Amino acid sequence: MDGPILVTGGAGFIGSHVAEALLADGHPVRIVDALLPAAHRERPAIPTGAELLEGDLRDPAVAERAVADASAVCHQAAMVGLGVDLGDLPDYVGHNDLGTAQLLRALALSGFRGRFVLASSMVVYGEGRYACPEHGVVAPGARAAGDLDAGRFEPPCPLCGRALEPGIVPEDARLDPRSVYAATKLAQEHLCAAFARESGIPVTALRYHNVYGPRMPRDTPYAGVASIFRSALAAGRAPRVFEDGGQRRDFVHVRDVARANVLALTAPEPVRGAFNIASGSPHTVLEMARALATACGAPPEAEPVVTGEWRAGDVRHIVASPERAERALGFRAREDFAAGMTEFAAAPLRG
Repeated sequence: MDGPILVTGGAGFIGSHVAEALLADGHPVRIVDALLPAAHRERPAIPTGAELLEGDLRDPAVAERAVADASAVCHQAAMVGLGVDLGDLPDYVGHNDLGTAQLLRALALSGFRGRFVLASSMVVYGEGRYACPEHGVVAPGARAAGDLDAGRFEPPCPLCGRALEPGIVPEDARLDPRSVYAATKLAQEHLCAAFARESGIPVTALRYHNVYGPRMPRDTPYAGVASIFRSALAAGRAPRVFEDGGQRRDFVHVRDVARANVLALTAPEPVRGAFNIASGSPHTVLEMARALATACGAPPEAEPVVTGEWRAGDVRHIVASPERAERALGFRAREDFAAGMTEFAAAPLRG
């Protein structure tokens, strides 16, 4: 690679780790980042050695400057999380989909011929994979508010109402986004797939599962659950665990995610398609909260509290198979969950 690798959102939680991993591998890196206040209430440190272009990808001029002479693109920039309410809808669509469209347009105009790696998300699946004893693999609909209020958190079979057995989600599972954020991430995948078909540029979509680790943002409704729990513990408050805490997730360390991006950008041959980036070792949300509280040395009054509350747009279980990423990219998560939680408990969060 002659020109720099462009890392969009490279000042953020995941993007900064990707930029550092590329720099450590000897690659020149250019970062473009809008430094949005929702993600950066304090000006972040930029990885040493990276070129910074501060600007918003929705601006065609910024996108064109960002892609100039780039040898590859790692597209991390996005507005993340479930958001606050539907008032966030235009911002999600603008930053995630319009920003991606302007980036792809700029690449097409520049004659770019490198690789493109997209940070996608497990949220594109909606609910995970479920099987009914009578009907086999089924796709449950959105959980009813009345069921959730009554503490019935498991989705029933949409055909017979029987209890379902949750399973492992492969990349060819039905895609069913359940939130505005999820819809914009799936739209990003579709935009990039269209770009790949038209241009011949190899596009790799990495569907991150629940990423955690150093530099997560603190005290923001747009942060992931691990960051919300960590912020509560840092303030001496008990983490509030929604539903009954039995939601199954795959918590994958940010260093593993960064390494997956480097593998996709530097594999001997371009790798096309979508891949789950997960640890392969699922845990419930309550297990994660307790592990983090233990690692933080939380006093009894700060032990996790199961509240029974629920949020519209949340899904019950989403656990992935990372086997395809291992076959195609050579990716296998290395970070141990308990050790990762211990590190995360002591790591500073970003303001």
